[in-house]
Amino acid sequence: MSKKEHIVRHTTTELKAMQKRGESKTDWAKARAMSAADIERAVASGPDEASMKIDWSSATVEMPQPKAVLNMRVDPHVLEFFKQTGRGYQTRINAVLKAFVESQEHRTR
Repeated sequence: MSKKEHIVRHTTTELKAMQKRGESKTDWAKARAMSAADIERAVASGPDEASMKIDWSSATVEMPQPKAVLNMRVDPHVLEFFKQTGRGYQTRINAVLKAFVESQEHRTR
């Protein structure tokens, strides 16, 4: 059985018009009167927040490794394909190569 979602999108103009007509369910005066601590308490007491307890005591910071500089030859049509995708084409080439390596590593396990 699939879960049905009812996502509705509104522009800022539409939201402001709804608020003027009294269709907004948000109590903006109450929200403006809340302090940062009040907001934190309200968020923490929400049902969605119950499963978000994170233990930061064992967190580590891993600095990304610098990328290796490479001068390689590729077919002109391959290079043109990636260049036509716009800025960041070298990053996309790297992503394709990385995905291939990961698929091969997964295959050998």
